[in-house]
Amino acid sequence: MSAEAETEAAAEPETEDDAVPEAEAESNSDSTAEQAAAEGAATAENQEEEHEKEDDGILDRFFRLFHHEPKDKSQLADVIHEARESEIIDENTHDMIEGVFEISELRVRDIMIPRSQIIVVHDDDTEENILSIIASSRHSRYPVVGEDIDEIRGLLIAKDLLIYRNTHPKTFNIRDFMRPATVIPESVRVDRLLRKFQKERYHLAVVVDEFGSVSGLVTIEDVLEQIVGDIADEGEKKGTDNIKAVNSSSYLISGVTPIEDFNEKFGTEFSNDDAETIAGLIIKTCGHLPVKGETIVLAGKFKFRVVNADKRRVKQLELRLVK
Repeated sequence: MSAEAETEAAAEPETEDDAVPEAEAESNSDSTAEQAAAEGAATAENQEEEHEKEDDGILDRFFRLFHHEPKDKSQLADVIHEARESEIIDENTHDMIEGVFEISELRVRDIMIPRSQIIVVHDDDTEENILSIIASSRHSRYPVVGEDIDEIRGLLIAKDLLIYRNTHPKTFNIRDFMRPATVIPESVRVDRLLRKFQKERYHLAVVVDEFGSVSGLVTIEDVLEQIVGDIADEGEKKGTDNIKAVNSSSYLISGVTPIEDFNEKFGTEFSNDDAETIAGLIIKTCGHLPVKGETIVLAGKFKFRVVNADKRRVKQLELRLVK
């Protein structure tokens, strides 16, 4: 055998020996990767199953509430209350659902802004007067009236005035840009009014009584507040305009007015130990949630009349100082 053959023969076993460990290593690596993948998939599947079981538990608890189908609104309200007690829904959701129930029972007269509080502009007002009204009241919409409030001419939207001023800087006629006013009877149901607001895409309606006289106005915000609670305007500070003077002996007071603010305004010393707001004080005094139109007298000379209230809260009061 030649030296070259001996060298090749000697090299072959070394090549084979080197190849075997590489194959085994590759096989072991693949096996380890497959095992890790299998374990990961199993863990993910277990977690998913546990999550599904948890979700099923919540759903089962909810559907068990409807095991016996509610026959009327009262039974449905009981189901929703039980869902709140079982912590299936939170308190905010519960209150909103209750608000939805309530608006189907309320009439526009129950939530409207009363006639005495309506801020109007007259169809013969000057531009300066109208701008002054807008600046002081900071509303976005105003009924336009004739000689008195019962003569509804149209609706002024503040942004329309701004646009008009840019395009007609030297002239002014409110009839050029005021819009038609929507007038509705005070007996309309609030849920139907909400659908009307949505369908016809307007935000304010003038409310009239059976004789055609203006009794108030209502906005889409008034309706939504029945469902979600009070909605503050942009930039409105807490407590702003809670007490508004009508004349020297009459005031309009928000139910959320802190008792401390009321005491400071009228020099009284009502305690806030059991109630923090004037509405809470009224409820405590009369022993129940008063209804719209109900009157309560405090300290012999503060006569309150409920102007706006629903089944959950007193929203606004009229105060007359009794001499």
